[in-house]
Parts: sequence; C-alpha cells; structure tokens
Amino acid sequence: MATELRWALIVISALVIGGLLIHGLWSVRKKSSDKVSKKEPNELKEQTSNHDKEPDEPEIGEMTFSAVDDEPATEGIIATEEPETEVQTESSGSEEAESEESALEPQDFIILHVHMPEGLKMAGSRLLPTVLSLGFKYSDEGFFNRHLEPSGNGPVLFRLVNMYNPGTFDIDNMEQFSTAGISLFMTLPCEGDNLAAFNMLHSASKKLAEEFGATVLDKDREPLTVEAVRGYVEKVREFAA
Repeated sequence: MATELRWALIVISALVIGGLLIHGLWSVRKKSSDKVSKKEPNELKEQTSNHDKEPDEPEIGEMTFSAVDDEPATEGIIATEEPETEVQTESSGSEEAESEESALEPQDFIILHVHMPEGLKMAGSRLLPTVLSLGFKYSDEGFFNRHLEPSGNGPVLFRLVNMYNPGTFDIDNMEQFSTAGISLFMTLPCEGDNLAAFNMLHSASKKLAEEFGATVLDKDREPLTVEAVRGYVEKVREFAA
C-alpha cells in the first residue's frame, strides 16, 4: 500500500513538473512572438515614412551621379550645364528680339503744318489728286500714308492728316470737303532711312504749300525757318545713329 502511494506521488509530481515546464516554454515563446510582432509594425512604419520622403529628394541628380561610378562629377556637370546653356541662349535671343522691337517703338515725332491764309481753304476736289500724285495712299483709318514705295508697299514713313478735328478725311465726299490746313508727321525712329523719310516729308509739305499758296509751319505753328529745319535734321540724326 505504501509502495503504491509512493508511485502515485511520483507520477503526480512528474505531471506537475511537466506542466510547469510546458507553461514556462509557452510563456517564453509568447513573449518572444510579442516582441517580434511589435517590432515588425515599427519597421514597416519606418520603411513607409522613408518611402514617403523619397519624392522630396533630387532623384534625377542621384541617378546622374550613380550612373557612372568612375566620373560622377563630370557626368553630373554635363547633365546639368547643357540645359542651362540652352535656356541662356533662348533668353538672350528673346532679349535681342525685345530690344529690336523696342528700338522701333515711337519715342518722338516730327510734325509740319501746311496752313492756308486767313479766310481761304483747300478744296477737297483739288487736294485729293495732289496728295495722290505725291505718292500718298488712303488708309482705312481715314489718313493718307506715304509708304516706302510710291505703290503703297513697304512700311509707312509718314502720314498726312487734317489739321482740324476730327483729323481724318472722308474720301467718298472729297468734293464737298474743304479745310484750312493739313499736317504731315513722322514718328522717330521709323522703319528705313530716318533722314530720307524726313527729306520726303519736308519736300511734300513744300509742294503742297506751293500748290495751294499756303505756308509751312513748324510744331509751334510758326513759319518754318532754316534754323527749325536744321533742328529737325539733328533730331532725326540722333535716332539714325
């Protein structure tokens, strides 16, 4: 009886010890698995956060330098400098075009008036053929333009307008039209030879004055003098330089 009791206690003790061992191993494995599971999300978060930061980095530069291991600096300089050179070339070209356009923008003007004696007027029926004979062409704006070529081709050198409001001419009613004066003006600089254009304007004003018995006036509407003409010529030469 004593022997059976002893064996029973031995078996119970073995089961208890075995149970404790099994529980201990299970606890150790659970703790280690918890550590792994806690570590993996952190690593995933770090990888995700690093991935999110990639677009802010100069990816093109990294690819350039990593493409050739022997001479990364040379490759990087060539890759970055060539586009900049092209941009500078285009920029300088656009600046030259802008400077050419600004050079043709009106900065000053010369004007001469052809004014009739008091009480007299120019008849439109006589003015029209005279103006056309001097190479002027009627424009849609109601002015007469003198182009580089008498045929009407080329840029406009100077214009002829009515000295009085509204400043235009109604070419369809020139028979009923009359005016006490007309004005010829050119802008500076003009396309073509500035001095040649002024000489043509001056010559046309004198011919019109002779045709109608009128007087050529300067910008202040004073009779045109030799000194005033010289002053106009000097101004034209400033823009021709």
